[in-house]
Amino acid sequence: MNREEAQMVAFQLISYAGDAFSSFFKAVEKARNGEFDEADELIKKGESELTNAHNAQTELLAKEAQGKDIEYSIMLVHAQDHLMTTIMYERVAKEFITLYREKING
Repeated sequence: MNREEAQMVAFQLISYAGDAFSSFFKAVEKARNGEFDEADELIKKGESELTNAHNAQTELLAKEAQGKDIEYSIMLVHAQDHLMTTIMYERVAKEFITLYREKING
């Protein structure tokens, strides 16, 4: 995989992870306001985007596992950072939503 191809995958990772993070963030805002159905829908949307990001990452991992060289790119490092941050925020967002649900619903 040449540098340009790797960077295209990196852009996909950044885009999908960014969209997922945004959905998770909005879900917490909805939960804070007691809008749990909307929060749940935003979590589902974020999970879908996160799956797309994982699929892009898997493409890179599969190529490397097949013995193909992947040119190093700071863009790939940046993309991985976005993905890991989003995965962690997904977990935090779900926990916040649970806490808001308990607070509001008793």
